[in-house]
Amino acid sequence: MFRTPAVRVALVTCRPGPEVAADGDLPVLVREVRAAGADADAVHWDDPDVDWAAYDLAVIRSTWDYSWRAAEFTAWAERCGKATRLANPAPVVRWNTDKRYLGELASAGVPAVPTRYLAPGDPVDLPRDHEYVVKPTSGAGARFAARYTPGERDTAVRHLARMHAEGFTAMVQPYVRGVEVAGERALQFFGGRLLHASRKGAVLAPGTPYDEPKVAHPGLEPWVPTPAELAVAERALAAVPGAPELLYARVDLVDGADGQPCVMELELVEPNLFLSLHPGSVPKVVDAVLAAAGR
Repeated sequence: MFRTPAVRVALVTCRPGPEVAADGDLPVLVREVRAAGADADAVHWDDPDVDWAAYDLAVIRSTWDYSWRAAEFTAWAERCGKATRLANPAPVVRWNTDKRYLGELASAGVPAVPTRYLAPGDPVDLPRDHEYVVKPTSGAGARFAARYTPGERDTAVRHLARMHAEGFTAMVQPYVRGVEVAGERALQFFGGRLLHASRKGAVLAPGTPYDEPKVAHPGLEPWVPTPAELAVAERALAAVPGAPELLYARVDLVDGADGQPCVMELELVEPNLFLSLHPGSVPKVVDAVLAAAGR
């Protein structure tokens, strides 16, 4: 009796290391995708021996070292996307790995945290009348991020010099105090639908050096998004250039100076799904992955 071969799915991660958090959701996804009838492997994105064309779908999951290897990572995404179906697609990866996309969202009318950019060689222009945050346009897990008061300008300048020496463009944003009251809300979408939402506390404590590790998701808890939050998240997703088909997305929101939700980040590359906090979402993720693999 002829049997149709199972679809093959690569769940893409990175090599373990001292600066890389462990992805606790990955073993669960591998197991559950296999249990649903597919062949699933956890593979490193930079493994030269992987035959990406042998997979029906490659899903970027926890490539959490990409931010300090951005050019190498986006080049890999281009190659992988030519060999097989990549989720999310390579053009989305290229656009979303550079947080200058926040300026594009704002220009499209999406409420977003006001952001200025300082590339290597630009004049140093830092706020003198309010607290602010400095971080790289290519970053994850609050790496190289810190908050400053106007009186800490010298420290902030040294921070900028370190990032510029390593080739990073810096982002300068007002410190959004709403995060200390309502937290940061993460609305997770999968397969084109809201999957679940979570809320976490403030990440950047006063006086914490930019090169010190931070707890990326303090006080994480389930959250029910408000209609206003859902509306902003959907506007952000609709503003992604080219209106691409997205397998997954996470929209991180905080309350702006006007008390209304605005986009802190739009995570379209390798967002943590927080499945350990939302175990009921696992079957929905598996179904969406299998549907994408079978196309």
